[in-house]
Amino acid sequence: MLEINPPTECPSCASPLEMVNNILYCRNTLCGEQAFKRLEHFAKTLKIKGLGPATIRKLELSNISDLYSYTEDELAVALRSEKLAEKLYAEIQNSINAPLNLLLPAFSIPLVGKTATAKLSKLASDLFEITEELCKSAGLGEKTTASLMNNIDKIDIDNLPFNFEFDEKDKPPSQKGIVCITGKLTSFKSKHEATWALNSAGYEVKSSMTKDVTILVNESGIESAKTKQARASGIFIVTDINDLLEKPDVNTFT
Repeated sequence: MLEINPPTECPSCASPLEMVNNILYCRNTLCGEQAFKRLEHFAKTLKIKGLGPATIRKLELSNISDLYSYTEDELAVALRSEKLAEKLYAEIQNSINAPLNLLLPAFSIPLVGKTATAKLSKLASDLFEITEELCKSAGLGEKTTASLMNNIDKIDIDNLPFNFEFDEKDKPPSQKGIVCITGKLTSFKSKHEATWALNSAGYEVKSSMTKDVTILVNESGIESAKTKQARASGIFIVTDINDLLEKPDVNTFT
C-alpha cells in the first residue's frame, strides 16, 4: 500500500504546518494565502463589486489598508483598464460608509459574525466602546468574547478610512434613558449584572460618556472624570441603581 505523508510546510509561505483534529493549519499570520483569503472575505462581505479573487491578485494586495491607498489612476495601471478602474474605485469609496454592523464580520475574526455583531450593536455605539464586560452584557459566549478581544487590536484602525460606528437604525429605542456607569458598584456584583438589569428595565447602557447619555451611575462616591463631566453637563447622577429600577420613567428625575 502506498503511504501518503502529509505536507509539513505551508505551500504558500513555507511555515511549519500544525495538525489539529486531522486538519493542517498554517499559523503564520503573514502568510500570503491567508491574507488573500481575508481580503476575499472582506470584499464579499462588504459587497465590493469588481473585487473578486482575480482582481485581488492583480492588485497584489497584502492587507485591507492597501486597498484604500489606491488612487483611480493607480488602479487603471494595475488593471490595464480605465473603465474597470473607475467602477472599482467608486465601489471602494462607497464601502467607506459601511457601518460597523457590516464591517466587523468582514475582518475574519473567528466566531465573530453577524449574530455576535448584532448583539454588540444594541449596547455599543462604536468599536471603541467594545470591552470584555460589554461583550458579556451583550450575551456573547466566552470563546467569542475571547476571540474578539484578542483580535480587535489587530484591526489597522489608523490606516483605514472607516468611522467604526454601528448603524443607529439597528439599535432599539431607549424607553427610559441612556445610562453610563462609573466606578465600582455596591448594588450589583458586576457591571454585567447591572447592565442586564437596566436593559431589562428599558434603559440603554453605554460604557463611555457619549453626548446622548442622560443618567450617570456613581455608587462609589468618587469624583471621577465622568462624574465631573456629568455635573458640568447637567446630567442626572444616581448613587444607587435600584433607584432607577424602581422608577417608572426617567422623566421623574427632571
